[in-house]
Amino acid sequence: MADETLNQAETAANDEKSESWAQLAWTHLECVRNSSSPPLIQCITNLVSMDLVANVLLSAGASPAMIHSVEEIPDFTPKVHALYINVGTLTPAWLPAMKMAAAVANESNRPWILDPVAAGASAFRLKACLELLTLGPTVVRGNGSEILVLFNGSANANFKGADSMHESTDAIEAAKSLARTYGCIVAVSGAVDIVTDGERVVGAKNGVPILQKITATGCAVTALIAAFVAVTPSQPFEATAAALSVFGVAGELGMCSAGGPGSLRMHLIDALHSLDRTAVLQRAKIANVS
Repeated sequence: MADETLNQAETAANDEKSESWAQLAWTHLECVRNSSSPPLIQCITNLVSMDLVANVLLSAGASPAMIHSVEEIPDFTPKVHALYINVGTLTPAWLPAMKMAAAVANESNRPWILDPVAAGASAFRLKACLELLTLGPTVVRGNGSEILVLFNGSANANFKGADSMHESTDAIEAAKSLARTYGCIVAVSGAVDIVTDGERVVGAKNGVPILQKITATGCAVTALIAAFVAVTPSQPFEATAAALSVFGVAGELGMCSAGGPGSLRMHLIDALHSLDRTAVLQRAKIANVS
């Protein structure tokens, strides 16, 4: 029944494809919210991000499940609507679970999303990210430096952890190449969030700079991408751009009531929960990038 509801939601989103990007962004959020059974998102994510990731998913209307044990994956992962893998606090013990979950998601025809946090920080981390890439993620979302490291396939001695040393626009060609090579959507976060399928390129220009001062906002927006892709699995390009824009709009609205990063975290979640059609249509900024 849950899958039937999600198929109906995807049909509704398909009906909106001739509409504007802002309308598409709203339609994807509405599809998540209006599913009779909230889309179940399995999150194998880092320890720092679990709380914010879960709350962002709940606020959007999805259902998070923080399950990463290899003993549970064969039974649980086939039941989810999307899988989200984030390597932020990667350990040798967690990597086999990530690979197993990706393989099971593929076998079960479920989309899965990869967030290659700090991919170039160490040889171990880069090798793990490249191995996960070969398993065929539906979407990869990283900052400019992370995407460039994946493209180059080599660690960077000057890599600054999860912080990017590059603008998102610096990584457009690398993102397009990765998308073509691995048959996935690649998103590059930055002042303008870039999304490409290897041919098409769009930019989402929403959000506020202070979001960078809140830990795990990047992790949270990748989880939102997973929820949007879950309800429209045949439209990962559109779903990814929509999620990035909607999250940014929530940040903008949250900032109207916030006094700094601490209160913005709270107001971001509230804004996402109460986001309405008028706000999305007026504020969502997604456009083609030449």
